[in-house]
Amino acid sequence: MTNARLRHGRASLAVSFFVQGVTFALLVTRIPAIQDRYGISDGLLPVFLAAVPILAGVGSVVTEKLVVRVRPRVVLRWAQPVVMLALLGAGAGNALWEAALALGVFGLSVGALDASMNMMGVSLQRAYGRSIMLGFHAAYSLGGIAGASMAWAGAHWDLSLLVSYLPAVVVLLPVAFIGSRWYAEGAESEAKPEEAQGKGAASVSFKLLMPLCLVMSFAYIGDSTVSNWSAKYLQDVLGSSEQLSTVPYNVYMVTTLLGRAVGDFGVRRFGAVAVVRGGSVLAAAGFAVVAVAGGAWTGMLGFTMLGLGLCVIVPQTFAAAGRMFPGASDTAIARLNVFNYVGFLVGSPLVGALGDAWSYRGAMLVPMVLVLATLVYAKSFGAESARYGGGHERPRTVDVG
Repeated sequence: MTNARLRHGRASLAVSFFVQGVTFALLVTRIPAIQDRYGISDGLLPVFLAAVPILAGVGSVVTEKLVVRVRPRVVLRWAQPVVMLALLGAGAGNALWEAALALGVFGLSVGALDASMNMMGVSLQRAYGRSIMLGFHAAYSLGGIAGASMAWAGAHWDLSLLVSYLPAVVVLLPVAFIGSRWYAEGAESEAKPEEAQGKGAASVSFKLLMPLCLVMSFAYIGDSTVSNWSAKYLQDVLGSSEQLSTVPYNVYMVTTLLGRAVGDFGVRRFGAVAVVRGGSVLAAAGFAVVAVAGGAWTGMLGFTMLGLGLCVIVPQTFAAAGRMFPGASDTAIARLNVFNYVGFLVGSPLVGALGDAWSYRGAMLVPMVLVLATLVYAKSFGAESARYGGGHERPRTVDVG
């Protein structure tokens, strides 16, 4: 594969990560508006919200089976437009069944999209021979900031969901679809899917993968805690104004972007194990600061630390799975991706239940402990040195930008 093709493949995949960041942020930040549009009761809303990650997990499992027959780039090329059209459908309907259908399609297709994007990212990283995964996730974070800003504008100007979503879909859908022409994967992944994955699925040991699955769940429990509870925590516990309570999540997203933008350099310089350990300690310290904060600005400092710490863990977990099972990375990543949604499902209800039964300050200590537990499994992120230190061939390094 030529260097130019790899560069084009890297750029086009970064665009897909950015587009998905915009799309997902547009959905999750307008949940109250979706609830109002369809008249979804407070009792029924959690069912709708839980259904999306559950179906996304199903979509990831289906993708594991699908990439035995077609390349991940084919899955991504068609899953991304479906995700965007499902978003548009969620803003265009009127009946409850239409909301259920749109969100169901969104969940299934976003699982396929997440799995295939990360499969391709790991494949390209292997071809480059150096860390580039954090850059893809930085593009996702940038898209999340853009999407959240669009959602804020829609809410500020009291625009309907359809009017809010339509410009993004009209602009980004063709960009993503045209960009998919330049998708590329590493040399090992260009073999026929049946040859690359037929015996690969059987070689993925769930026992070996489990530490990474746990780390993925812990990271998303932390992330969903910030996403769902930061505003309430600042306002109800730390006594901030309603306006100030909206700031922590934006700060978290910006620091996530900054951390991921420089994270690949850290991995190249210090190694994945050191970066993951440092991120885990920083994130745990952030939760501790939030738990003991005496005021809103101290709480803001904690959420800033959280963004810088948590941001490196998920991309490096996908990369570690690819290194651990180089002959079956697509299978490993599809299975690992399911635990993304497990963490998302568990995190928010867990913190809410503990906050109601005990205290929200105490509830913040639970994700703190879980993130710290990542230190126990940090050696799993050094699978590359273990695997390639015993006479195995190292990944090919190419001189590309």
